[in-house]
Amino acid sequence: MNTNAETSSGFLDTVKLALTAAILVGGIAAFYFYEEQSLLVSVSLLLVAVALAVAVFMQSERGRTLWRFIQGSRVEIRKVIWPTRQETVQTALMVLVFALILGLFFWGLDFFLLWITRLLTGYGD
Repeated sequence: MNTNAETSSGFLDTVKLALTAAILVGGIAAFYFYEEQSLLVSVSLLLVAVALAVAVFMQSERGRTLWRFIQGSRVEIRKVIWPTRQETVQTALMVLVFALILGLFFWGLDFFLLWITRLLTGYGD
């Protein structure tokens, strides 16, 4: 009996996901079909289609799983200790300094290897 309930709910979820895709495709088609109309009309139709597709998607099991993930992510984001402004500026400056140092290093290495290559091939004379 449990298998039948899972099969019917799985089928219903598939129908909901297919309906979501159909609504999105229909909204995009309506956007291009009504492009000679006002931009307000075509964009409004597209936004209504997206909102309707999101509403249908959120009724599926995948939508509910996504919503639980978003809620969990919000909880985890609140636990993060964000760096202060001073720490952010110091880190950014360190990254820029090391990028400059490595840029100069690789420029010098490239220049040296070019010099060696020209010396060995005779094109540097």
